[in-house]
Amino acid sequence: MVSLSRRAFAASAVAFAATPVFAGEIGPPAFKAADTGDGIRLHYVEQGSGPPLIFVHGSLSDYTYWKPQFPFFTRDHRVIAYSRRYNWPNSNAPWPGYSAVTDADDLARFIAALGLKNPVIVGHSYGALTALFFAVRHPGIAPALVLAEPPAMSLLNHIQGADAAKGRALFADVQARMVAPMRAAFAKGEREKGVGVFIDYVFGRKDAWANFSPQDRADTMKDAHEWDVMMTKGTLFPDLPPGAVRDIHVPVLMLSGANSYPFLALTDAELARLLPDVQHVVVPGVGHQMWLQRGDVCRARTAEFLQRLKLE
Repeated sequence: MVSLSRRAFAASAVAFAATPVFAGEIGPPAFKAADTGDGIRLHYVEQGSGPPLIFVHGSLSDYTYWKPQFPFFTRDHRVIAYSRRYNWPNSNAPWPGYSAVTDADDLARFIAALGLKNPVIVGHSYGALTALFFAVRHPGIAPALVLAEPPAMSLLNHIQGADAAKGRALFADVQARMVAPMRAAFAKGEREKGVGVFIDYVFGRKDAWANFSPQDRADTMKDAHEWDVMMTKGTLFPDLPPGAVRDIHVPVLMLSGANSYPFLALTDAELARLLPDVQHVVVPGVGHQMWLQRGDVCRARTAEFLQRLKLE
């Protein structure tokens, strides 16, 4: 998912792509690569010491998305931000069946490769969906999760009560007007058309992609390779059964944007209902990119949550 503000999104996700370091008060973090098995190599940066925090970015993004968060969290934590399998600057061979499930398994192997103990996972958008599947498939590794609007789209079909029909309608609309035409475009090798379908849908405007500047288009396409693989060989929104969510027995902080996409508002509400140990914070006046638009609020709420955990 992307921001309603293209300028804010571009500044976060790609403005620092020319150099693999972050400017911080204690110097740049180390830039490294981890071999996680089966020929997969994941690039990452890390800085600080203490209980580990792993930051997982969303779609059309990479590890640089988390640059603004390093100076704050490295005061008390070993902070790690990595790029998911098919995002810059990784160069991994395409695998069939790629989805957030694959990313979740990659995350488990990444943690093992770095020898991390009790890492808290902080995920935004597709990175938050990765964190959800990680908690389901690899319980007992992460003692807590911080999730910013994971697109757990399959839950829209399981909503009960007054919003049940709305949830099913939104799921059908996403599949028909976003996922299907994206798949068709990528199958033909029409990458920019496929990305344009996505941008137009989430912005709610048929001319959103057309109004991007040439530089913004280039910046966006830099991290579109995951969809080259996912849209032709995998699944964008894998099924996440409600029962699996109920079985996530670790503390979860959920961050939602008060002005975010309608389908994410519904999925977040359903996740908040299903998760056994959840704190749900709705950040006022922001959309899906709450970490960029109100990073101060997100940092404060996350810090409070981490303090209560008393991790070592």
